[in-house]
Amino acid sequence: MGRKRKGDDPLGLAGTRLAYRHGSFYYRHRDGRWEKVGTDIKAAKERSALYQDPQGIYGTVAYWLDMFIVDCEARVKAKDMSQRTVDDYRENIEPLKVFFGRMLPEHIKPSDVQTYLEVGKRQGRAVRANRERACLSSCLSWLIRNPDKTTMVVNPCMRASGVKRNSERKRDRYVTHAEYRAVYAAAPKQVKLMMELVYRTLQRPEVDVLSWTMANIVRKGEVRVLRNKQSKTGKVVDIGLMPELNALINAAMGEVPVLHQRLVHTRDGEPYSYDGLSAMLKRAQDKVRKTVPALAEMPSFGFRDLKGKGATDMWLSGVPMEEIQLLCGHDDSHTTEIYVKQRWRETAAPNKVDLAG
Repeated sequence: MGRKRKGDDPLGLAGTRLAYRHGSFYYRHRDGRWEKVGTDIKAAKERSALYQDPQGIYGTVAYWLDMFIVDCEARVKAKDMSQRTVDDYRENIEPLKVFFGRMLPEHIKPSDVQTYLEVGKRQGRAVRANRERACLSSCLSWLIRNPDKTTMVVNPCMRASGVKRNSERKRDRYVTHAEYRAVYAAAPKQVKLMMELVYRTLQRPEVDVLSWTMANIVRKGEVRVLRNKQSKTGKVVDIGLMPELNALINAAMGEVPVLHQRLVHTRDGEPYSYDGLSAMLKRAQDKVRKTVPALAEMPSFGFRDLKGKGATDMWLSGVPMEEIQLLCGHDDSHTTEIYVKQRWRETAAPNKVDLAG
């Protein structure tokens, strides 16, 4: 495997310390050890660039964050992780590199993580700092599961280490029936379809609902169901289609449905962006405020608030929490309880004791 490469280097491996043998790429470490780095040339060259470490960051947090992303991409190909999760990690690693980049993972203390969270809070990005901490925690847990990489045994990001996350304001907007009906009446048909899909299915609007096509509509026995593989959890949920929702979907897809066309699409058949649909929903709300006096002060709401409204309305109508949990895809019913009840504030009866007598 170590013999001199022949020919004119058609794969462009010069300077990469890579060799191609028997359908796979191998990287030769400076200690003479050969490591198989896969069959994809682009991934192999990326791994080589990390290993060659031109910036002298080998073994640092910055280095291992990049290697963590490489491992995550491999898990996506193996269908063991969603692409959305990897994209979220990619978005979070750059600020982490600025703060922790030159440190060795085993040198990070809980106090360092707490300082990072507090700095984020002072900069007005408290929630984002929480997300970045979670990304760092995932990377460090990955290192702990692979003891050949570092000597880490304790994750300094965990609550057990004394780290306290920044407080976050929970989404507690409850959209009333009157608000929903008024905005629905004022909205264009594709926004109506989006509202109903989110409200009836309780799935994530920006990553799940917007990705659905006619391929997600399948027959299960005598009925049609909407089959969704949740992007965040990977769980597959079959959701029965009510007649009203069925009619909306049929109207949107037309007489000759296109298999891979999105259920929510433009007049030209192109997919909508989430921001575009959200702007259309906002315009419908603005119209309601101007034309319905009783709703002139209506607070704004987004499609995600309709997911919360759907779950809360099911609970108020007596649907068992376990059924709502199944539809939401939560791991346990306690999560669903918090999700539902934070949106509902009952009015307590006052003390009616008559002190005059």
